[in-house]
Amino acid sequence: MQRKILGIKLEDRVKCSEIRKRTQIQDIVDFVAKQKWKWAGHVARLKDNRWTLRVTEWQPRNGKRSRGRQARRWRDDIVKTKGNTWSRDARDRDEWRRDAKGYILQWMERTS
Repeated sequence: MQRKILGIKLEDRVKCSEIRKRTQIQDIVDFVAKQKWKWAGHVARLKDNRWTLRVTEWQPRNGKRSRGRQARRWRDDIVKTKGNTWSRDARDRDEWRRDAKGYILQWMERTS
């Protein structure tokens, strides 16, 4: 769509990153990673026992997962970046915001 706006054809061999610079539109992968990081911090700072916090920390009772490649849970990306203490770390807003850039870069590398 951005190529169409700028009148660039695939034959012109212009990189997507260059097109994004010209249109000044944020990359969707970057945006989604930022929003996920912010939401994780918000959920971790909840003080009462809301369903969002309970669902995030839920563990199945039998402890067994099915065979094959395991389905990724919502928090697996965050645990991979910050470790199992991510919810405790998120309570410090300033530190959580500083760590956001590293998470976003790591997340974008995995998706590309």
